[in-house]
Amino acid sequence: MSTTKFHAASSAAGLKIDEIPEVMTQGGDWEDILNEIQKISNERIVVNMGPVHPSTHGVLRLVLELDGETVRETRIDTGYLHTGIEKNMEYRTWTQGVTFCTRMDYVAPFFQEVAYCLGVEKLLGVTDDIPERATLIRVLMMELCRIASHLVAIGSTGNEMGATTMMTIAFRAREEILRIFERITGLRMNHAYIRPGGVAQDIGEGTIDYIRELLPKCRRDIGELEDLTKANPIFKKRLCDVAIMPLSALMAIGSTGPGVRAAGLPLDLRKSQPYCGYETFDFDVPVRDQSDVYNRTMVRFDECYQSLRIVYQVLERLEECEGAPVMVADPEIAWPAQLSVATDGQGNSLDHIAQIMGQSMESLIHHFKLVTEGFRVPAGQVYQTIEHAKGILGVHLVSDGGTRPFRVHFRDPSFANLQSLAMMTEGGQLADVVVSLAAIDPVLGGVDR
Repeated sequence: MSTTKFHAASSAAGLKIDEIPEVMTQGGDWEDILNEIQKISNERIVVNMGPVHPSTHGVLRLVLELDGETVRETRIDTGYLHTGIEKNMEYRTWTQGVTFCTRMDYVAPFFQEVAYCLGVEKLLGVTDDIPERATLIRVLMMELCRIASHLVAIGSTGNEMGATTMMTIAFRAREEILRIFERITGLRMNHAYIRPGGVAQDIGEGTIDYIRELLPKCRRDIGELEDLTKANPIFKKRLCDVAIMPLSALMAIGSTGPGVRAAGLPLDLRKSQPYCGYETFDFDVPVRDQSDVYNRTMVRFDECYQSLRIVYQVLERLEECEGAPVMVADPEIAWPAQLSVATDGQGNSLDHIAQIMGQSMESLIHHFKLVTEGFRVPAGQVYQTIEHAKGILGVHLVSDGGTRPFRVHFRDPSFANLQSLAMMTEGGQLADVVVSLAAIDPVLGGVDR
């Protein structure tokens, strides 16, 4: 009963005002309740997002300090997926190291393979001796890998906002690229296909026609994704002006990749510091006018189309040099046998097996020593960079003159870019944390290594 009604009922009963007992709302006085609510609302809550969370792109832990729905502090805790890849590479031959580094960013494995092999070739002094066909195949694999990586980034961004259709279309397009990888290397991921001195094997007969058959399907799916998102009012409301990063801040913390290009800087090593003959290809570096989640996504769309331009140019050149070698001529470095991928799987060339097992003891000894012991690399160190799908990838190699690296260290773009998450999210809404993380597109295999 309200106080007013209580007073009216008391007057009707003949009671005086000073005789009316104090009325208390059950559960405490209203003033005390309001004070408690005010006290609670001023407190900050610490929330763990991860390390096992479906939206953290891997095993990543975020410690979020919240004031209501507002993020006041973001702390990033990595290391839950640490595999010791860099240290393991120091206990393997230079060629075996490819098998490890391909597993770092498992969404874009060929970039690590190429960067590592380019570094080894610099130490060996054979950079100019790499066959043109091997270099063309490397460019082909990297550009297809760039498209596949961007598709995962775009699709997962939509999926984490509830747009599952974006993920299914993106993975449908990526599947066409994985089919190409499987036809050429025998595997869909973790390829170890790029080798110091060239590539493990030439592309098989009919592969160029096969690629030309699948690429239009991939382009169609990319276009469908773009049609669903580019002007979609819900998509734009959710992504536009979210996680804005000025170019000065991005440069200060060493960010690279689509985030920097979305801010307007055409930073792309394929143009500024060409490698693998990129200076001979015709392509553009897409840029935007603001680095928010929407523009980073649009830059990835644009880069997919530019990569397709490069791929078609590569295919034309591969047709012109069909039958050319794909491994350096130096027998002390060259892998001793070309592999054959057929219906029975992946194995050594039958002709090579016949030679080393029945015709030449010297060939057998050479094969055994090169595969088990490896080749020696002159003492020295080198730092090699390439333009990864997520930014600049660097590899620092140190040789003491032996058959194994003395030190291997990778500058992974996922790890470098991840530090921008705190600046992106602090002061924003809790609901935007996952979207901001998706725009960085980290892969934790590369972050932890």
